[in-house]
Formats: sequence, structure tokens, C-alpha cells
Amino acid sequence: VFSSHFGLIIVLRLFFAVVNLTLIDLPGLTKVAVEGQPESIVQDIENMVLSYVDKPNCIILAISPANQDIATSDAIKLAKEVDPTGERTFGVLTKLDLMDKGTNALDVLEGRAYRLQNPWVGIVNRSQADINRKVDMIAAREKEREYFESSPDYAHLASRMGSEYLAKLLSEHLESVIKARIPSITAVINKTIDELESELDTIGRAVASDPGAQLYTILDLCRAFDRVFKEHLDGGRSGGDRIYRVFDHKLPAAFKKLPFDRYLSVENVKKVVSEADGYQPHLIAPEQGYRRLIGTGLTYFRGPAEATVDAVHVVLKDLVRKSIGETEQLRRFPTLQASIATAANEALEGFREDGRSTALRLVEMEATYPTVDFFRNRPQDPAADASTKGGAKNHSADSSVPLDRYGDGHYRNIASNVSQYIRMVGDELLKTIPKAAVHCQVREAKRSLLNHFYVQIGKKEAGEFGHLLDEDPAMMERRQQCWKRLELYKSARDEIDSVAWSSSR
Repeated sequence: VFSSHFGLIIVLRLFFAVVNLTLIDLPGLTKVAVEGQPESIVQDIENMVLSYVDKPNCIILAISPANQDIATSDAIKLAKEVDPTGERTFGVLTKLDLMDKGTNALDVLEGRAYRLQNPWVGIVNRSQADINRKVDMIAAREKEREYFESSPDYAHLASRMGSEYLAKLLSEHLESVIKARIPSITAVINKTIDELESELDTIGRAVASDPGAQLYTILDLCRAFDRVFKEHLDGGRSGGDRIYRVFDHKLPAAFKKLPFDRYLSVENVKKVVSEADGYQPHLIAPEQGYRRLIGTGLTYFRGPAEATVDAVHVVLKDLVRKSIGETEQLRRFPTLQASIATAANEALEGFREDGRSTALRLVEMEATYPTVDFFRNRPQDPAADASTKGGAKNHSADSSVPLDRYGDGHYRNIASNVSQYIRMVGDELLKTIPKAAVHCQVREAKRSLLNHFYVQIGKKEAGEFGHLLDEDPAMMERRQQCWKRLELYKSARDEIDSVAWSSSR
């Protein structure tokens, strides 16, 4: 960030839980050295500014005073050199209230004088008199809003002017950059998680020399974890209610967003029915057209069905993580914690696949075999016959007019019938998809989350149990720090997965 209002570098570092940002207010470029400054000051300042603004992850606020010609703006000139596409440059126009009477900066703000990829934003800062009177920033922002809203020149731009809008604009830009980089962030997190889990697996500890006692301890710790996990699901601890919110809020919301209005438009219905009829138009009811519209339309429910299963999976994974952390007896054994987490997550992956295939099978069954009685009991559209007869008469009277055997009313009736049928099926799927997720994922997680782990333990040699319960004092600190990092990275991955699911909706 650079400005002509300051002669010194002021660095303000802001620390966030997600990403670290550095805000730097750079001096404006100078043309000549004044008394007391070295001759190299012009080039020194330019080099210093360039060392910041040429970084690809730097957002440039090119600040220019409104009472000067934009063509002479050093900020815009330098920003153009380092950011020719303008993707990370934001033009900010100050001192709008100090312009000569009868003039304005609309040519700049509206992008006619100099167009930027991002919109220009005008701001009005506190005057020196305001600062002397100790006008606080809240009052200054209110005064700024009043200036733009009451200005005859800028009132129509008031909604996208001012410091608050600038902050919102930059926040949205930052959010879009972060979302674009989520895949690479996820890859780094997954790679780090793999490295940390591998490190934990290689750390050995010993609690007892007797293999029988070691096996008993391992199984007892597994049972303790299992109890905590079930308490989360059954309401004894918080977390299980998140699964209900998936069924009660996210799934219906996803259904409402499905593009059935566009899919069942007259144009699309006419196209689908015509293609289904082939070379000979249907006589009364377009049987094949109905089936094709229904079959294809119901496939839209596949996305929400899969997303529901995935959302339940995310909740169950988070409950596994919480349960491991809340099982006090396990805290001394990071290797066993990692083993249980890995086994539980592998089991949850299997439950998710089963839940996904079951939920999709419910959708496919509806698409494959429509309920015939629904259509048999519905009245036919009398407008279809009328439009057909009218079309035939018109065609015989004027053979140059293309024959449209059915009018729009006929296709609207088809669309209405299909829409009501799809709505009926959707209401049913709102009930059955949660049943599939609970049956295949939640119930199985309660019944057999660690079954495969128990089988693996049973296959181990007696001498291998010590690896899971090794308490070597020299390794405890290293193991503890490693596990903390693993927890943080897994939590970050779950958060990213959750955000990705919400965005897909």
C-alpha cells in the first residue's frame, strides 16, 4: 500500500487464526531531493516501494488525490508496471471534498478517465481540524456517508463509495483469493497430515512387559473411546445434533435450489418430448416424453443425496476427533490415538460409501419406475386438443406456416404434471435419504466403528502390543507436539471440507 501523505514507513502487522496479513503504508514517490535528503532519495524510495508492490500476493491500494490530474498519479503509474492486468490493484480517490467548486471526479470514479479491473472507490477522510477536535472514526465514517448521500455529484454512487465499502471490497477480494487457493492449501495439509501420522507410527512406547496386560489395556482404552463417541451421538455430549441439522436444514435447502424451473420450461419440455417421439408425434399422451422428463429430472436429486451423506460423514469424523481428545485415558498414548483415529476414519469411509450407494439407489429406483397411478388419475389438458385442431386449420389455410401440432398450453400441462410428480418424489426422498444415512452410517458407526481395528489387533504378534503403548520419556515431548500439530491440521482439513460442501450448494 503506498500513499503520498506519509514520509515514513509505518508497518502494522495483523495476526489472524487463518492467514497472516501485513498492512504497509508506503511513502509517495518523490521527484527531487530536498534539503537534508541524499541525492539517491528518489531512486531509494522507488526501489523500496517496488520491493513490496511487485510481490504477486500483494494487494495494491493506488491512492490518488481527486484534486490532481489522474494522468500524473505516481501510484497508478507504478501499479500499472507491476500489475498490468489490474487483478490486484484497487484505485482509491481521496480529497473529493477539496475539489474546486463546479468540478467533480466522476470521470475517474466511473472509469472513463482511467479504467481499472476493480472499481474505483472514493473516500473522504478526517480533516486536520477534525483530528484536532478529536473526532472519532465512527463519527468520521458517518460524516463520510452523509457527504456522498447528500452530494449532487456522487449521490448515485453513494452505495459504493466510502471507507466502509472499500473495506468490504477488499474483504471480498481476499475471500475470493483464499477460495481459489483452497485446493493447494488442502494438498499441503494432507501431505503434512500424512507426514505427521507417519512420524507418530514410528514412535515406540512401552507400558507393561506382559503381552496379555498390554492387550487388555488397549481394548479397555478402545472401549472408553467407544463410550465417549456414543455419548456424542446419543445426546450425552454435544455434537450429534449436527446430524439432525443436516437432515432438517441443509437437505431441504439443497432441494429448493435445484433448477427444476429451468429444466421444466416450455422450451425444454418441447425439446425433450419431440426427441422422445422420434419421427412420429405422439397421439394423446407423450408416454416416452413423460418418462424421459421424469427420469432425467429425478437425477437432480443425486447431488443433494450425496452431499447429505458426505455432510454426515464430516460430522462423524469430527466426533471421532473430539471423542479421542475427550477420552482422558488415551491422552498418554498418542500412537494408540492415531491408530484408533485411522481405523475409525477408514471405517467411516466404508460407511459413507454404503450410505452413498443406498441413497443413490433410492433416487434411481424412483427414476426407473415412476408411480403410474399418479398420472392415470390426473385429468388431461383440454387445451391440447384445441390447440391441435387450431394448428391444423391454420396449416391448411396457409401451407407456408410451419405445422406446430401442439401449442404451448399442451407443454405447460406436461411440465405441470411432471413438476408435481417430482415434487411428490422429492417429499418422499426428504424422508428416505436421512433414513439411508442413519441406517448405513450412524447406526453402523455405533455398532462396528472399531470392529476392523479389533481384527487387526487380534492378528498382531504379542511383541507388537508394546508399540501402541510405548511411554518412552525421551519421546513424550516430541510425540505430544506432533500430536497437537496433527490435531490442528485435521481440524483445518475438516473446516475446509465443511466450507467446500456449503459452497457447492
